[in-house]
Amino acid sequence: MPVGILTAGGDCPGLNAAIRGVVTRVIAEGEDVVGVEEGWRGLMEGRFSGLGRDEVRGIIGRGGTILGTSRMDPYEHGSGLASVSGTLAEADIETLVVIGGDGSLRTAGKLAAEGVPIVGIPKTIDNDIGLTDVSLGFHTAVQIVVDAIDRLTTTAEAHNRIMVVEVMGRTTGWIAAVAGMAGGAEAILVPEMDGDLEALSDRLVARHQAGHHYSIVVVAEGAAGPGGEVKTAGVDAFGFTRIGGVGEEIAAELEERTGFEARVMSLGYLQRGGAPTAFDRVLGTRFGIKAGELAMEGRRDVMVAAQGREIVPVGLLDACSEVRHLDTRRFEEASWFFA
Repeated sequence: MPVGILTAGGDCPGLNAAIRGVVTRVIAEGEDVVGVEEGWRGLMEGRFSGLGRDEVRGIIGRGGTILGTSRMDPYEHGSGLASVSGTLAEADIETLVVIGGDGSLRTAGKLAAEGVPIVGIPKTIDNDIGLTDVSLGFHTAVQIVVDAIDRLTTTAEAHNRIMVVEVMGRTTGWIAAVAGMAGGAEAILVPEMDGDLEALSDRLVARHQAGHHYSIVVVAEGAAGPGGEVKTAGVDAFGFTRIGGVGEEIAAELEERTGFEARVMSLGYLQRGGAPTAFDRVLGTRFGIKAGELAMEGRRDVMVAAQGREIVPVGLLDACSEVRHLDTRRFEEASWFFA
């Protein structure tokens, strides 16, 4: 019976590499693969297409997803299992491979608990899925942020400015901490650590007075602003909270406290777009191959995970039981250079 595959939630680099890995591994055993178009929406509406070697040739380096995706969810916007059981039967799908972030994999876990055979692949630039050392897309997002910091550093230096770089990550600071360390930021603000803007301002003033007339401050979108609150901007069309905008508040506060001109750059969707790095191409491929193998073995309720040098199966619900927050040791390592 065919193996189904869908990409759900926000896009990220490396999705096509994972699709290619699943398809290539499954059809090598003479089994068919059914692609579900536009994520959970396509599954609810019965939008399918066959996937073979020809359909996945040359896609490993492409960003986005050849299957499309959406933010629609069968439990939030439908009747749960009843919304997809008929279409799964129609396509004769025995096992469904779901490439998704924490929200999409929690939905997959609910379906698995109701009897749908699921194999999950963790993808999210936020890097906040449990039981895996890294999620697909994170490496590319970090590289994009580092490239931006390198460019912003030269203009900050030319104009004696503080540049505040706001990055994605929702409620976690993985992107901010790792990219900030790699980009040589003077300060990093993340949700997992309390940020003292008064102390930061004093440090920036001392830095500038010592002759270093620019500073780079990296801020995670989920970090608390000057008032101690996470900045939100309502909800999207699917009812999910939009987080972001704290960079503007931080820049204004630093400018007032230090007297130095401060500018903000919110990188936004640039972090999710474009071609994946070689690391994410290989990771997506390995995730896909392992997911295909698990699907053919009849495994269910599992997720593939990177642990050390190996790709291993872990419990799907266990991986999504709670948000994987930034390891504060990474922040502490970066903080040695906050001067």
